[in-house]
Amino acid sequence: MKVWVNALGYQLVWFAAVWGAATGYWWLAPLALVPFAAWYLSRPDGRADAWLMPVAMLIGVALDSTLAASDLVAYASAVPSPHAAPVWIVAIWAAFALTLRHSFRFLHGRPVLAAALGAIGAPLAYLAAARGWHAVAFPRGTTAAVIALGLGWLIAMPALVTLAQHFERRQTTSSTGSRAHVA
Repeated sequence: MKVWVNALGYQLVWFAAVWGAATGYWWLAPLALVPFAAWYLSRPDGRADAWLMPVAMLIGVALDSTLAASDLVAYASAVPSPHAAPVWIVAIWAAFALTLRHSFRFLHGRPVLAAALGAIGAPLAYLAAARGWHAVAFPRGTTAAVIALGLGWLIAMPALVTLAQHFERRQTTSSTGSRAHVA
């Protein structure tokens, strides 16, 4: 049940972000992120998520800013700049970080599966944001963007899963004499 609640919470942030970007309400993404993040960060095992979030956001900013700067992906509501990852994308990355120890726990110790899921799943999410919502566009063509996204996520997903495991182990071993509950 906890896995489904986590997945649903992430999807709500994603929908708010994509719909908000498509309609000019880019601020809906950080607004939707606040209760989702507050819930996970306030939990007894939330310290691992708190370490993971900024790292995932930095990886996301690097990946999506590279895509924007190379004109492979153009973002609706491109605040603060059309050549960088917009605020709403960064909020999605922050929310995504909160799935790595919960919904995506089944990827722990499975880097090949994580890479495959990232390489396939992420481009599909961007395609949905482009075709269904018009929150992103592919100025140099869909094929080039999908290949770039797939390659970026082929690397990012297993790296993030490995980091999630690292922060979780670090939290567990640094707890005071007892093992922290990890959900």
